[in-house]
Amino acid sequence: MEQATQKVLYSAVQPSGNLTIGNYVGAIRNWVKLQHEFTCFYAIADLHAITVRQIPAELRRHTLELAALYIACGIDPEKCTLYVQSHVSAHAELAWILNTITYVGEMERMTQFKDKAAKHAENVNMGLMAYPVLMAADILLYQAHVVPVGIDQRQHLEITRDIATRFNNRYGETFRIPEAYIVKEGAKIGSLQDPVHKMSKSDENPNASVYMADDRDTIIRKFKRAVTDSDNRIVASEDKPGVTNLLNIYASFKGCTVAEAEKEFEGKGYGDFKLAVGETVADALAPIQAEQKRLLADKAYLSEILARGAQNAAYAARKTLSKVQRKIGLYRGE
Repeated sequence: MEQATQKVLYSAVQPSGNLTIGNYVGAIRNWVKLQHEFTCFYAIADLHAITVRQIPAELRRHTLELAALYIACGIDPEKCTLYVQSHVSAHAELAWILNTITYVGEMERMTQFKDKAAKHAENVNMGLMAYPVLMAADILLYQAHVVPVGIDQRQHLEITRDIATRFNNRYGETFRIPEAYIVKEGAKIGSLQDPVHKMSKSDENPNASVYMADDRDTIIRKFKRAVTDSDNRIVASEDKPGVTNLLNIYASFKGCTVAEAEKEFEGKGYGDFKLAVGETVADALAPIQAEQKRLLADKAYLSEILARGAQNAAYAARKTLSKVQRKIGLYRGE
């Protein structure tokens, strides 16, 4: 990995279930490009995942599946550090320290906390509240210059910047203040059933999201059922969110512009249009699914990749954590 002169980028995804094509277009596909421009740390955020109740066996399976998916999508373990968050204890250690300079009121105001607390009223735990502090620790451990963020994650990066600035003001320059890396291309894929909202892997409507693991027939069926409108024109506009969403998806997977897609489907009906979108997505996912399946058959290889990634991440993280421990006065035996 090239680390001498490149800026550092950090990003992570939870292994809490099937990823959607929105996660792929908005995050993972962009990571593949970014690994050539930055020194990248890509984590499987299992510690974040357990803020919501998980079935242990499924969490372990999803963790390995996500690692295989990363690689199948084009993440190269030789060009970046790919690892499991819980395999680097410095994440939890730094999060505890940062908790002591983070205020309860700040956490209570976080949009994601309020949303998740409403969805999981029976399990509003301290980990759920302190989720942004762990995220701050994730980013600050590696002295990240940039963090790829979508619109819904900007608040978390802002609190990370606030925590880092507060620590630096109190104890002296320690953390780099990270900047947002705004992904302009494919930033948002909407729900197929409620296109004004983002496609979500936790959507209760099985037809709303297309998952990376969906087979071809399922993908095409979901797109055939996608919401459009009574007007039969295939054009992108604010008053046609369903059609606009499908055009965005088609353009993202076909590698064309929305304007080019509009021209391609000019004069055609919604039936042909939705079938074409479904087939295009299925065709793009087929080789990724095949490669993920091949990788999952070689667990020893995946385990070796993750162990090596954790070793590299731990080395970088320990340098920051040791500096923090000294700054706040923890006795290290020196």
